[in-house]
Amino acid sequence: MKALVTGSAGHLGEAMVRSLRSTNRSVFGIDILDSPFTDRVGTIVDRDFVRQSLQGVDTVYHTATLHKPHVATHTPQQFIDTNITGTLNLLQEAVAAGVKRFIFTSTTSVFGDALIPPAGSPAEWVTEETRPIPKNIYGVTKDAAENLCQLYYRNFQLPCIVLRTSRFFPEDDDNKKMRDVFSSDNIKANEYLFRRVDIEDTVSALLAAAEKAQSIGFGKYIISATTPFTPQDLPLLRTDATAVVKRLFPGYEQEYARRGWKMFGTIDRVYVNTLARTELGWQPRHDFAHLLARLTAGGTIQSALAQTIGSKGYHEEEFTEGPYPVH
Repeated sequence: MKALVTGSAGHLGEAMVRSLRSTNRSVFGIDILDSPFTDRVGTIVDRDFVRQSLQGVDTVYHTATLHKPHVATHTPQQFIDTNITGTLNLLQEAVAAGVKRFIFTSTTSVFGDALIPPAGSPAEWVTEETRPIPKNIYGVTKDAAENLCQLYYRNFQLPCIVLRTSRFFPEDDDNKKMRDVFSSDNIKANEYLFRRVDIEDTVSALLAAAEKAQSIGFGKYIISATTPFTPQDLPLLRTDATAVVKRLFPGYEQEYARRGWKMFGTIDRVYVNTLARTELGWQPRHDFAHLLARLTAGGTIQSALAQTIGSKGYHEEEFTEGPYPVH
């Protein structure tokens, strides 16, 4: 068995290559950038490069992408080329090469404006039934790539699993208003309640998807830390999230106070991973309770794997308003 990891120099790509190598599985990494986890440098926009890279491969972990932080620095056409054409090239050549399973890393950003409830409404309970309303070229192209995966399962019987991952990057938040009020680690800790996943759990989700791909055929799954909230919490989360968290985690304030952190006053959406845990047999470990226990024991916000990979950034240049030229 041989796996292909696209985007092997990126956060998730490196994590996948590391994980597969650690279990002595055959893995081949490709990326536009050279790295210790990249076996061949090239672009998935080049179909000949894709064809050659897929020789002998039975599993594709497609993590290569242009991300949301690239929206201000790359053209819409570049997003289409990488996120749509690149995915299409991989699907076409995967069918030709007899690949047995195709795992596509998508994003919760496809939901877009569906995540913004009207004023006075409860927070959104986001499941696979939530209809995506992409709000930028990133979301549009990832949504289109998801549909290509479904097409290639339906027309060519290529088992495809789409994983809509929430945030796992270690970089600072791309919203300047948030950066002005909360520290980077504070933001991330809060997000484990509703919109963040650790990269260790993301890796285990991709591996679980590969195990189940042939029996499932096609499926879309939200990959986010298990939320402690229930639908009954949604109205109060919108108006007084701190009260909800205090009820569920009475001791969190002491640990937060020690670090000078504070909870968000409002939470507008909650990502729900129930379907992934049920159908994929995925067992994520890093939720808010796990994080609190680690912090209380003197640990850091990041898991061991996240610390090993570190921060890669998204741009070579620096910007006056922070790490990204957006918001």
